[in-house]
Amino acid sequence: MQYKTKTIMRTLNNPFVTNGYFGQKYFCDREKETTELIQKITNGNNLALISTRRMGKTGLIEHCFEQPELKNSYITFFVDIYATSNLKEFVYLLGKIIFDKLKPQGNKIIEQFFLLISSLRPALKLDNTTGEPIFDIGLGEIKEPAITLEQIFKFLENADKPCIVAIDEFQQIARYPEKNTEALLRTYIQHCKNSRFIFAGSQSHMMEAIFFSAARPFYQSVHYIPLKAIELNKYTSFVENHFREGNKEISTELIEKIYALFDGHTWYMQTIFNTLFAHLNYNERVTSKLTEDAIEHIINNFEPIFQVTLNLISERQKELLFAIAKMGKTKAITSSQFVQKNGLVSAASVQTSAKQLIDKQIITQENKTYTVYDRFFGLWLAREYGGGYKLDL
Repeated sequence: MQYKTKTIMRTLNNPFVTNGYFGQKYFCDREKETTELIQKITNGNNLALISTRRMGKTGLIEHCFEQPELKNSYITFFVDIYATSNLKEFVYLLGKIIFDKLKPQGNKIIEQFFLLISSLRPALKLDNTTGEPIFDIGLGEIKEPAITLEQIFKFLENADKPCIVAIDEFQQIARYPEKNTEALLRTYIQHCKNSRFIFAGSQSHMMEAIFFSAARPFYQSVHYIPLKAIELNKYTSFVENHFREGNKEISTELIEKIYALFDGHTWYMQTIFNTLFAHLNYNERVTSKLTEDAIEHIINNFEPIFQVTLNLISERQKELLFAIAKMGKTKAITSSQFVQKNGLVSAASVQTSAKQLIDKQIITQENKTYTVYDRFFGLWLAREYGGGYKLDL
């Protein structure tokens, strides 16, 4: 199986990317993590990449895939399983991602794909307009997902070049009704000689349980790379340079305040700076007032989504969520002081609601500190139900 890639370098009107990877110019730092990831993979290791959502896991993986050490020597696949709910959907998505990436290489590769993955052969159809092969199969047509999965791994093992498969939001497999999913995947993966795997996840407690619990199949099977916030000085230089190149101005102090407001979470900062850059004319300077207006504009745009989220949770969960959002960050949520101060029912009720909100990824707990998972949602909640918020910009 021969595979070639072609990189299309783009020049963007707005350098603060909020979706996708557009090359080194628009990618900030991560030099240490890039070096470590490439070194581990090229030396035959599988990896677990763990961080909160929107910290930049996907961007880091795509950035590494574009580096010569991987791009020239490996076939790379990226599959996001966040929306999957069972093994059948996982198998379908993995098969489709592989097919779509190999499709430009021509019919010979596609024939080999369906030869080795015979259980997916009904999915090979021709587009009525273009005559090109397309992947078209209903989930119900995957009768034996375990067999199809085994065939997919066989296909990867027969590739002419080594493969790297990155699976994002890997913790989803722990929610599948098929309780043997972890054992099944571990069995196939441990026999892979031609493929390496990157398991990325955003729910640290679930990822750690999968990989660090001695009772689980993936125990001690990976090298662990935690992804923290980009260092303040490096991100500050990144922002300043792009504003300068765009003939626009922003102060170091304001960048640092935005960084502190979002604890260095990449996507939230990128969204703010993307908005500020778009609304600034040449030779104009970002002000605190413009920044506050930008944040308010973003929050208002997301308001319908936030309202739907509230409608999907119980009254007790809302009460706890409002209390956490009002404080921004808080510890000891089951303490009598916290319960009484916020008019909550009981410590036991708080504990139950907290677990449910964490499972729904509405709040998060890190280092015994609770906060609203989506930082924009947290600001909206504070504005609507917590008496407002002060940005201190």
